[in-house]
Amino acid sequence: MFDPRRSPAMGRVHTHRHGQSHSTRPITTKVPSWVSSTPKEIEELVVKYAKDGIPMSQIGIKMRDQHAIPLVKPIVKKSIKKILEDNGIKQEMPEDLNNIVKKALNLQRHLKSNNSDNRNVRSLELIEAKVHRISTYYKRIGALPQNWKYKSVVAQLE
Repeated sequence: MFDPRRSPAMGRVHTHRHGQSHSTRPITTKVPSWVSSTPKEIEELVVKYAKDGIPMSQIGIKMRDQHAIPLVKPIVKKSIKKILEDNGIKQEMPEDLNNIVKKALNLQRHLKSNNSDNRNVRSLELIEAKVHRISTYYKRIGALPQNWKYKSVVAQLE
């Protein structure tokens, strides 16, 4: 079976480029010896950052860079998403879908003022195709309601 974590050349759907640069995850899932924070303190930090409006992906980066916690899950035995759900903090839309919708919205705003930008008209089509593809996945797993629908006109009004 194909394992994307082992493949160095994972491709993108609408481009010929292979991928984006990213940091490497820690090899071991053991709790490092230098981490002095308790699981309770880490949970409180995650909840505090979420209440400040920081998205889950940025919380993980902040924990790594500012608090020297390489991964939250091995220490707390719960993922950041699970910690937030246990504390009653839930996003109305998954973070990756929300980012793509924002990107489409910004591109629509750009195309309104730059009518002749044909290359970005195509880019908007590809982004909207990505929104539809991801939304069908989230509907299937129950993260989005079944009647949720992306419409470019609705996205402009939000």
